[in-house]
Order: sequence, then structure tokens, then C-alpha cells
Amino acid sequence: MDIEDLRTFIEVADAGGVSPAARRLGVSKSIVSRRLLRLEADLSVQLLARTTRGAALTEAGATFRDYAARACAEIDVARETILPTGELCGRLRVAVPVSFGPNHLAPVLARMAQLHPQLHIHASYSDRFVDMVAEGFDCAIRIGYLKDSDLIARRIGPIYGKMVASPDYIKAHGSPETPDELIGHQALMQGTEAWQLMDGDKIITVRPQGRFKADNATALAAAALAGLGIAWIPDAVTQEHVASGALVPVMTGYPPPPAAAYVIRPPGRHPARKVRVLTELLIECFEQAPEPVGVG
Repeated sequence: MDIEDLRTFIEVADAGGVSPAARRLGVSKSIVSRRLLRLEADLSVQLLARTTRGAALTEAGATFRDYAARACAEIDVARETILPTGELCGRLRVAVPVSFGPNHLAPVLARMAQLHPQLHIHASYSDRFVDMVAEGFDCAIRIGYLKDSDLIARRIGPIYGKMVASPDYIKAHGSPETPDELIGHQALMQGTEAWQLMDGDKIITVRPQGRFKADNATALAAAALAGLGIAWIPDAVTQEHVASGALVPVMTGYPPPPAAAYVIRPPGRHPARKVRVLTELLIECFEQAPEPVGVG
């Protein structure tokens, strides 16, 4: 039984079809189909029911999928154990935020590829919250404040940000000084999130309102520059605009508490070594980073 056939079956099972699995694996649909047929022939059982909408697991396929995943994981551990100097191999799929990742996180992924030439790294840049299990990601890097979930998170460093607005917005609407005043202003947000502010050692939660929303910090900065409202944005995105005066800090008496960057992975007893290595590289990056990325 070929290990690549097993990995391909797992991808098809998780992606829900041959086409999305082929895109994840970076191979043609014909190769995926051939591997599936070979695996089913080896087992003498149908694992997938092909439909016009994709592929659904049969009862046997649903049972076999978990065994196949454990077998592949054990093979990865065995390979890493016997390879010289702790070499990593296989594939690492990681979801990275697009508003922070290309400048600050992409160099770390490139460094990891340099250190481990047998490791295939597939990075997907997006600010949406991916479903790591359904979409086949080994881990994701997330910025901000974590919501409660069954995912396992490892903090890799602090993210500092502030409330900002353009001089034109402040001239037209004034600059809020208290949380009560802030509620009356136009907020630029990612969704319906609450904002946290620090009043000394106490944290105050406010629920602002606004008509402009985006799932990307760079897009929120553009809206703030256009005078559409007040935004909480990481310093890594706004530092040049604040330095030039195009954006002005507001609510300085009630600063937001530091957020953080995290490596998130699906629940499990032990993280894969490739995820642990990436996490340690990211922690090292934040420790060495100049202000304002990781140092307050």
C-alpha cells in the first residue's frame, strides 16, 4: 500500500472531492483518481462514492480515513527520526494573514524552507478564519484576540496597535476622549467585534457601530485615511501613516491592550514536529523584531 495513495485519499476525504484535493496536492486530477483506484483495489473495498458534486465517504471510507491519517502521521515521525540532523520532510500547509504575513511572516517561512530542503511548504494568505480540518491545514497564524474554540493555540509574540483616524475626520467629527464618546463615532471594523480599552489596570469593553467593514487591516487603514471613521489597527500597518501625520492616534487615554500573534492547530495529543519547528522560528522572529511588531 503506497503512502502517497493514503495521503491522497485523506486529502480527497477532507476536501470533499477530487478537484479540490488535486489543487491542495499540486497534482492533476487524473493522478488523484489513479491513486484512489489503486488504493481501493488494494483494499478490495469502495472508499468513496463519486457524485456530480464531488466525493462522499462510504461507511468503510469513513472508518479507514482515521486509520490512514494515523498511519501517515506515524510514517512522518519515523522519517524525521531517522533523517540526519533532524531533517523535516513531507508537506506543511499553513494559513497566514494577508495584512501582516507577506512582510513579517513570509521571511520566516522562507527561512524554514532553506533549513529543511525536503519539506514542502504551502502557505495560503488570507485574513478569513479558515477551517483547518476541513481545508487540510496543519496550522494557521492568527493575529489579534482569540475567540474560544477547541483549537490549540501557542502565543508567539505581542502585537501592538492603536486607535487612529484621519485629521479630516477629526476636524469634521471631533476626537473622542472617553469610551462613551467613542460609541457615537463611526467605527471601521472587521465585523461585529467588541473593542477592548484599558482604563488604568481595568479593561473596558465597548461595542462600536459603523458602516464600513473589512476583513483586512490594510483595507481598514485605507478607509481611515479616507476619513471614514476610527479604526483599531496594528502598528505594523499604520506606523508610516502615523509618522507622516496622515493618521492621528485617538483615545490615547484609553489604549487598547496588546493583542498577540498565535500559531493555531487542530486538537490532538501532540503537534507535528514541523509545526513545533515553525512555532519556535516565529517566536525567535518576534523576540528579535524591532518595534512595533513585537516590542512595546
